[in-house]
Amino acid sequence: MKILVVGNGGREHAIAWKLLQSVNVEKVFCAPGNGGTALMAKCENIAINGEDFENISDIITKNQIDFVIVGPELPLSKGITDYLNTRNIPVFGPTKEGAQIEASKSWAKDLMLEAGVPTAQGETFTDALSAKIYIDLQGAPIVIKADGLAAGKGVIVAQTIEEAKAGIDELFNGGFDRVVVEEFLLGEEVSVLALTDGIDLRLLLPAQDHKRIGEGDTGNNTGGMGAYCPAPVATPEILEKIKTQILQPTVETLRKRGIDYRGVLYAGLMISPQGDVKILEYNCRFGDPETQAILPLLETPLDQLLWACAQQKLTDFPPLQWLKGGSVCVVMAAGGYPASYDKGKVITGLEKAQDLGAIVFHAGTILDNQNIYTNGGRVLGITAIGDTFDQALNEVYQAVNCVNFDDMYYRRDIAWRLNS
Repeated sequence: MKILVVGNGGREHAIAWKLLQSVNVEKVFCAPGNGGTALMAKCENIAINGEDFENISDIITKNQIDFVIVGPELPLSKGITDYLNTRNIPVFGPTKEGAQIEASKSWAKDLMLEAGVPTAQGETFTDALSAKIYIDLQGAPIVIKADGLAAGKGVIVAQTIEEAKAGIDELFNGGFDRVVVEEFLLGEEVSVLALTDGIDLRLLLPAQDHKRIGEGDTGNNTGGMGAYCPAPVATPEILEKIKTQILQPTVETLRKRGIDYRGVLYAGLMISPQGDVKILEYNCRFGDPETQAILPLLETPLDQLLWACAQQKLTDFPPLQWLKGGSVCVVMAAGGYPASYDKGKVITGLEKAQDLGAIVFHAGTILDNQNIYTNGGRVLGITAIGDTFDQALNEVYQAVNCVNFDDMYYRRDIAWRLNS
């Protein structure tokens, strides 16, 4: 099988890396890919934008590609699956209508309420004044969400009314025409990614990522600064609750709406100290950096699993197989991220990190004249797996210490909740 992976981040590198472990995969193409995918055997980067559907279709025909896996949310929300489906090209990823579950927070909230799944109380607003009046009535802390795609950074957890109102102005002035204001929920966040063929679903191991830029989960939100898997807070009992009370009703409600959803149903959840679970948000694709922590533990061939979803044959698919132990991924970012940052810094020490047994997933990198340079905010995701989390943590930070580029930044407390 020849497979095209659409995207250029660490998530897409991890997907391509896992696909190539299957004896059934002849070659993987990445569009556009990054410096890491450019270095992998049996992998070829194609310099094409993920939203250029016509050229992607031509590339698929030219290279006799059998299957397409879409990484990022933007091409999904613009309808890449719909476009390729009309050309009878198998795709893993929801249609444009299904991708609304991430592209519109208000649409997703309506779906949650229709499905009867437990979620935070909230309201949607199309003007700043009404939102601010609501905030005055509700008080703080309170959560402000952009009603649109924001690369994982469109959520403001405001501790004061003043901060909440400033967040409202920031989002409306930043180009969003609607915001969702929700109650603040206490507890521990966890990401549970389900793969679905629109009828059945399979849960991947639970992960916990670290969205804030600063240690101790402080500072601005980012696309994610690291993750670990499996997250112990999601016990088998809680996972069963998530499956039966949240994920399955959501898939059933999508079907009732006539939406054929074949792809990842990513649930961002809050688990209260009492063990109650509420859905915070849905995403329509693999998480980043959760994928870089989850896939190294997966023993089931990824190509077969995603193909079963695309062909709506998940019901007959055998139980997923996993390695024992745990994994930790540490994101190495460019100085200044998530605000402005420089590109073009040469990266050294990658081979030393790999020699220690770590898996180096590239994100914002580019290969030029045999050198790897920084080319984005989140540059690398270094992952280690171990029989225990202590082993994985020790190995991942040893590997991180091998890597160097000017003005690099990473958090030194990934998985801190394991010892809290």
